[in-house]
Amino acid sequence: MEYKIIRLIDKPEMRETMAGWFHEKWKIPLKAYLESMEECLLGNATVPQWYVAIEGERIIGGLGVIENDFHDRKDLTPNVCAVYTEKDKRGNGIAGALLNYVCEDMKKKGIDTLYLVTDHTSFYERYGWEFLCMVQGDGEPDMTRMYVHK
Repeated sequence: MEYKIIRLIDKPEMRETMAGWFHEKWKIPLKAYLESMEECLLGNATVPQWYVAIEGERIIGGLGVIENDFHDRKDLTPNVCAVYTEKDKRGNGIAGALLNYVCEDMKKKGIDTLYLVTDHTSFYERYGWEFLCMVQGDGEPDMTRMYVHK
């Protein structure tokens, strides 16, 4: 399987396609993704950033980096968000490649500590992430796991 990782800032013409893909996966309003991606493309700030893995013309995985992924620990920033791999492509290391790519890309931008919230308990450790603490998700009844990568 041949795929490549693309940064939105390198392919701004993919903004609407990427926003639609993330919206379909996470059910966050399309407008929220479009606004975040527009902010990314302005180039004034290091965050937000958006990345996808592409096989041919098909997006097979993706993730973003935003200030806060809808939780109460506003001090733990920036956050990797919206990590997703298409079901038929799981188990091929795509999410791991995306996670490694984003950590390296953000390091080049001067950010060497990233956070993410997840319900997964063993997945992210494989890629150098460590459990940090529990956080309260906005409007969520249960606490969620927060991971850190340095």
